[in-house]
Amino acid sequence: MLAFQIGNEVSLNKLSNKLDMAKQSIERYLDLLEKTFIIIKVRGFSRNLRNEVTKTARYYFYDNGVRNALINNFNDLSSRNDLGMLWENFLFIERLKKQEYRRIFSNNYFWRTYDKKEIDLIEEREGKLHAHEFKYSDRKARIPKAWKLAYPDSETKIVSRDNYLEFLV
Repeated sequence: MLAFQIGNEVSLNKLSNKLDMAKQSIERYLDLLEKTFIIIKVRGFSRNLRNEVTKTARYYFYDNGVRNALINNFNDLSSRNDLGMLWENFLFIERLKKQEYRRIFSNNYFWRTYDKKEIDLIEEREGKLHAHEFKYSDRKARIPKAWKLAYPDSETKIVSRDNYLEFLV
């Protein structure tokens, strides 16, 4: 179930109900998957608890191949319906690698409001916020106005197929 929810908030209660398992067992399994570097947990960013979601977390797979094996889908990209999820997972994990290699010390979050405005990656480093929205499709992507109003001094960037290398290299 986790493999189908890349880039989305994961509710432990929903996982518990769907899998008919205790929530504590779900938490232990997720913790084990984190400690064995299968997944990474990302928390929500907020400085305004009334408007911004922080209780849930998102999970990404360190290796998209492991994720694809779990869902048994190795189809060509042109015939996949999860391309956006794969793209987001790829960019997120590769950005973590860049941070590590370049010794960029950053707290990493996602951001979402209760009215479903969101940003895929928020980097908090050196006292500044950097917002990154990932888009694989050619649809026009924008940083939500709510983010710009709440955090006007932040740097923002849309990461697409056209500019992803400068984001990762």
